[in-house]
Amino acid sequence: MSRPQSFEEFIAEQKKILQENPGCANAYYNLGVHLMQQGRLDEAIPFFQEAIANSGRMFEAYANLGYIYFKKGDLEKVVEANKKAVEIEPRYARGYANIGFAYLQMARTDEAIAALKKALELNPRVVQAWNNLANAYLQKGDVDKAIETGRELLKIAPDFPLGHNNLAYAYYLKEDYANAIKHVDKARELGFAVHPEFLAELAPYRQK
Repeated sequence: MSRPQSFEEFIAEQKKILQENPGCANAYYNLGVHLMQQGRLDEAIPFFQEAIANSGRMFEAYANLGYIYFKKGDLEKVVEANKKAVEIEPRYARGYANIGFAYLQMARTDEAIAALKKALELNPRVVQAWNNLANAYLQKGDVDKAIETGRELLKIAPDFPLGHNNLAYAYYLKEDYANAIKHVDKARELGFAVHPEFLAELAPYRQK
């Protein structure tokens, strides 16, 4: 039985491929992925860039660059990288979800909503996109749409604790305390650490 290939052996193998075929986009991509998985983000970037330069269809490399830029806190570059990914692969739902998340973090709410809705149009089962869309509606001040979106999310992922927590908060803003308590308790049951201040706010509305 052969032993698993070590990280160093994999790197050496990919570099050998590049010596024999300097334009091999897959080898550059594979090196980038392995460096990224090792947490060597700055080292991974040029390999993904080389993969892109040597292939017109390497949307995954743009997506990984987006992840690296997110880890580095550069949200503008997250948007830029994922926009390039969806230009290459227009049905890449997670690319739109990533764009929406970055816009949400930048408080560019309408752009976030548009991108997240596009992600869900392409793949209605991207749970995090539903969650971020609900948060975007809260950011916009549209509590009713946030509740509607949160309920849709829980139809797909009934045991998603963050979804219950966020829906509880939306119901709280709506002054529907019974539903807020129901969902916050479900979030706790599923292991979510609900903020103590939120629990304190709901405490007076619980039945004695």
